[in-house]
Amino acid sequence: MSVPSVRIVQLSPDVLQALADGDLATADALAPVPLTAWLASEDRVATWRMRARQAVESPEDLPWVTGVVRDEQAGLTVGAGGFHAAPDERGMVEAGYGVDPAYRRRGYARAVLELLIDRARTEPAVTVLRLTISPENEPSLALARQYPFVEVGEQWDEEDGLETIYELEV
Repeated sequence: MSVPSVRIVQLSPDVLQALADGDLATADALAPVPLTAWLASEDRVATWRMRARQAVESPEDLPWVTGVVRDEQAGLTVGAGGFHAAPDERGMVEAGYGVDPAYRRRGYARAVLELLIDRARTEPAVTVLRLTISPENEPSLALARQYPFVEVGEQWDEEDGLETIYELEV
């Protein structure tokens, strides 16, 4: 199966806030592309709350943080993805992505990960790309194993619990 072609569409602070509020109608009206109900679901709201707060407190992060994933050829919004913030002092960015359950098992997670790897490799300020994955998330672990990520430790995430940390020098 070929990897679909996707792009990440960055969202304005107003759209991020509407998604953080779970207000799909407002977010959809303000967004540059159509949104899906999954994006405003309880599964995603915590991410949007973080990103909406970040857009206000650290506006320099806005071009880096989570946006929506579009498959333009199919005309579909299929998920969310981006980095947690602009590169830190080490040049590290952490990738995060999720695919709407209605579009899983179609290559979108791979497409988003490859897009994020490519961006990390082309941004002069980035030296390291990080993934953090729950040891129970076998689909994400299987995908990460197909790339030269190196396991560098573990961390406890207040929202997601235990995560294994993987890094790729770019």
